[in-house]
This record gives sequence, C-alpha cells and structure tokens, in this order.
Amino acid sequence: MDLGLKRELEEKVRAGVRLTREDGIALYESDDLAWLGGLAHEVRTRKNGDVVHFNVNRHLNMTNVCTASCAYCSFQRKPGEKDAYTMRIEEAVKLAKAMESENLTELHIVNGLHPNLPWRYYPRSLRELKAALPDVSLKAFTATEIHHFETISGMSASEILDELIDAGLESLTGGGAEIFDWEVRQHIVDHRTHWEDWSRIHRLAHEKGLKTPATMLYGHIEEPRHRVDHVLRLRELQDETGGFQVFIPLRYQHDFVDMKDGKVRNRLQARTQMATGAEALKTFAVSRLLFDNVPHVKVFWVMHGVQTAQLALQHGADDMDGSVVEYKITHDADNYGTPNKLTREDLLDLIRDAGFRPVERNTRYEIIREYDGPDPERRESPQPMRV
Repeated sequence: MDLGLKRELEEKVRAGVRLTREDGIALYESDDLAWLGGLAHEVRTRKNGDVVHFNVNRHLNMTNVCTASCAYCSFQRKPGEKDAYTMRIEEAVKLAKAMESENLTELHIVNGLHPNLPWRYYPRSLRELKAALPDVSLKAFTATEIHHFETISGMSASEILDELIDAGLESLTGGGAEIFDWEVRQHIVDHRTHWEDWSRIHRLAHEKGLKTPATMLYGHIEEPRHRVDHVLRLRELQDETGGFQVFIPLRYQHDFVDMKDGKVRNRLQARTQMATGAEALKTFAVSRLLFDNVPHVKVFWVMHGVQTAQLALQHGADDMDGSVVEYKITHDADNYGTPNKLTREDLLDLIRDAGFRPVERNTRYEIIREYDGPDPERRESPQPMRV
C-alpha cells in the first residue's frame, strides 16, 4: 500500500468517516500488520478504552443429529451413527444444573437440525432450563435453527420467537452466518438458510427487543473480498436495526479429532489451509475498522488459541468470550494444547497479561463486576498499545 493511500485511510478512520468496500479490500492487501493493528486499536480504544469484556458461560449442545452435511462441519451426525446423540430435556437440565456452582451467567445452546424432534421440545427445554437456573441467561439457537423450526412447526419465525422469548430466550446465537456471498456459500453450506433468511430472522429478533451477535467463519475457501462483503451486509442491517451487540470472527478449523470412526466429515480440509495467526489478526483489525456501528468485537479463544486471542486484543477486539468448558462444534484451535476450559481467574490473568483491565459482563453487556488491571508499578507489567 502506498503512503498516500495509507494517509487517506488514517484520516478517514480518525475523522470517523465510514470506510467503503474498496477501502476494506485495500486494508486486506496491506502487509503492514503493525500499522493495521494500531489503527484498529485506536478505534477499539475510542469505543471501549482499556477494557476487555468477558463472561462466565457454558455451551450446551442437546443434539448433534443434523439433516445438513455442511462441508466444514465435523459436529453433525446422521440418525443411527455411532456417536449420534439426543438428550432428553431432563438430561440437559441435569447437565446444566451441574455447571451452576461456578457463578454461571450464560448458557449458550446450539444444536443440529434434528429431523425428528418435535418443535415443542425446544420451548419446553428453555422453560425447564430457566426454571432450574433462573439467574442464568439463555442464549440459544442460530437463525438456521429458527428457520428449521418454521419448517417443523408450520409457524412463522415471528411466532416462534415470541414463544421462545416467553420461555426464557434472551438472545439468539450468531451462528449459521459462515460467509454470505453465494460464490462461496454454495460450496460450504448444506442447508437452506442463506443471507435472506438469516437477516430476516435477526431483523425480527431485533424488532422484538433482543440483542444478538453476528459471526463470520473465515480462513477456508473465501477471499478477502468475501469477508468485506460479509461485514458490509451486516453493517447495513445494523444501520437498520441497531440490534447487533458484537461481531465475532470465527477461524475455520481442520478436523483433528473426529477421525476416530474413520470418517473425515470436514470436506474442505483437503484443499484448504487454516488461517495463520497473522491472517487472524488482520481479519480482526479490518473487521473492527469496517464495522463502525457495532460496539464490540469478540475473539473466541477456543478457535484461535489463547496467545492469538491475547494479540487480537491489540488488533481491534475488546471481548475475550467466556469460560467455555466443552465446545463440540469445532476442536482445539491449533491442536497444540489449547485448553477446553478457562476459569474466571484464568481469564483475569490472560486479560491482565495482555495489558488490559478485565470487566465481567452478562449476555446483554451489562457490567457485573470491574476488576483491577495490570499492576502499573511492575516494570514488566504489560500495557495496551499506545494510541
């Protein structure tokens, strides 16, 4: 990137001028990661200061049986397969209840698109989970699942959301987004929920007062221009509804674990490379710079590894997600010992070690507790990148 374009982009960012599609593509073409990260860090600091948000959450996947066979997915199983499972609601409640002792504030629920479970299973599961854990927020179901519920129930998404909200739903999850551009999507997604229905369902959720996350699965067969297109679609929807709280870039994973039964379900990995750490940091930085109307950018440490996650906090991210115990949708971010679980104390240490001040939040990004940051008296104590 020539110096003239660099200065032009810097001036636009510092003046709060919205970046264009061409600007986004130019940012991805820059090989100056320090400059790019510094610019994104200016924006995250302007929006969120020296704070890094986190929450204490757990993931609950009540079934891995799925009608779809998405090319990147190692989670799904077909009915009758050895590792296929579907929990009774009582089982799910018992499992969730066992997590309560750790001051849990959020339960994150995503499932396969089960061909035979009745619609009533889903609102009933939320009601019983909420009754068992009244102080825990239920973040549940992707837009893809809501679309599936329309099919199996004969109800509209609006009616479905009303019933789920009445049962205790506080937020949808952001999944099912992957990459919206059809040029890529047709090769990676094996269900019928694409941009039109994904956006329709999140728009409805926002109209009903829910705040939701948005995601992007990157680092597979897409190109930077597809990532830019993805963010700009979401940015336009955010202009309309204001309902997205956080944007979450998710790093595509190869299948390191699920070959125990001899089946490689991830059909992309033979022709893809996972994104490098530098590419991940670039993606966070460009996303933060383009997505000017969303308050938070989250790094999901399970899919990036803890060290890359810490670095992402210097490249536009201000949220380090939560204390996940078991994440079945993907596997370890790098196959080099990424933990399955981080406790609250682990997260506090990692955030401080990256030079930031930890703030515990709930699903609605309301502050539960603020913590001290790094000790400024220690010479070796890290500090955030200066802006």
